[in-house]
Amino acid sequence: MTVDLAYTERLIERTLDTALQQMPAVALLGARQCGKSTLARHLLAGRDDVLYLDLERPVDLRRLEDPEGLFAANSEKLICIDEIQRLPELFPVLRYTIDSRGRNGQFLLLGSASRDLVEFASETLAGRIRYLDLSPFLRQETANICSLQQYWLRGGFPRSLLANTDEISFEWRWDFIRSFLERDVPLLRARLSPTRMEHLWTLLAHGHGQLLNKAELARALQVDAHTVNGYLDILEAAFMVRRLPPYFANLKKRLVRSPKVYLRDCGLVHALLNVATTNDLLGHPVRGHSWEGLVLDNILPRLKKQVRATFYRTVKGAEIDLILEMGNRRIAFEAKASQSPRLEKGFWIAMRDLAIKSAWVVAPVDSGYPAGKGVNVVSMDELFHQPELQDWLSF
Repeated sequence: MTVDLAYTERLIERTLDTALQQMPAVALLGARQCGKSTLARHLLAGRDDVLYLDLERPVDLRRLEDPEGLFAANSEKLICIDEIQRLPELFPVLRYTIDSRGRNGQFLLLGSASRDLVEFASETLAGRIRYLDLSPFLRQETANICSLQQYWLRGGFPRSLLANTDEISFEWRWDFIRSFLERDVPLLRARLSPTRMEHLWTLLAHGHGQLLNKAELARALQVDAHTVNGYLDILEAAFMVRRLPPYFANLKKRLVRSPKVYLRDCGLVHALLNVATTNDLLGHPVRGHSWEGLVLDNILPRLKKQVRATFYRTVKGAEIDLILEMGNRRIAFEAKASQSPRLEKGFWIAMRDLAIKSAWVVAPVDSGYPAGKGVNVVSMDELFHQPELQDWLSF
């Protein structure tokens, strides 16, 4: 089985080439095991002007004991440094090297803990670096190798999705969770208990796609709300959690002001909730919210940077899952996990409140159909072929 990476490779390669032509350094960020290293190696394969360093390899760490000497010996090459967040003391040397050479296209940095990476880079490489994000596999990349149901159950992490059986996939996701808790969490915050973080992660899985209630989480974890916010910052920075802000405008409506919180891969949601098979998923209360998260995971990474994403909900129940705004234009998306999706009254009220003329209901249907008043039901595979959406997407 092969994953169709052609369009992603074209996008990343085109964006990466442009960024390296315009900036001295480029950072490719994403969750651990989402495919950053594999993609970078593939895109750079065959080039004799690249030096690749992996900071998880002791030999490469030893080579960087004298970074100035190594960089000077490879002054004409593009130097790619993987797991850059493991060596934050390297950033001042990067700045000195960049400034002394005075040219673009010097460094490609790969990292999975963006909070620390961006913090160090912002302090030392301001004006010298551009950031690109890489998500786990999107549906379009996998449509030729697996069913939508399998993609939904297993999520987008390559080793999970491409496992020979659902059981092996489930085991890989649990190994990933354990590794993150025991290895990455102490690196992200030394005194943070992996047990407490696992408890929080499980609570977030139960509340996946729902309004964030920090007070409730604080009570469950026996900490204060400020501490919970710090934990969420860590998970968000490590690409494990997404907070979707609420829509706000002066509409003379009482709007919900709390964000919605999602784990950034539905396969991890299912592992944390012990949803191991398709039958488990079909009968589980998280099913609808899991589908909603899957839809967001496929839309948000593809948006142009100037597009603003929110959700809309009033205290009286008018609601739309995803609102996109660009300039003075506005479109909407609703996620429904049913093959016969039914739109509630609150959806139509929200459409009227926001004067939205075009909306899509994304559902696990075989083929799409019009639902009236500018609303169309579409399958996941059809969604990104809608002509009206092309101006909103970066690829």
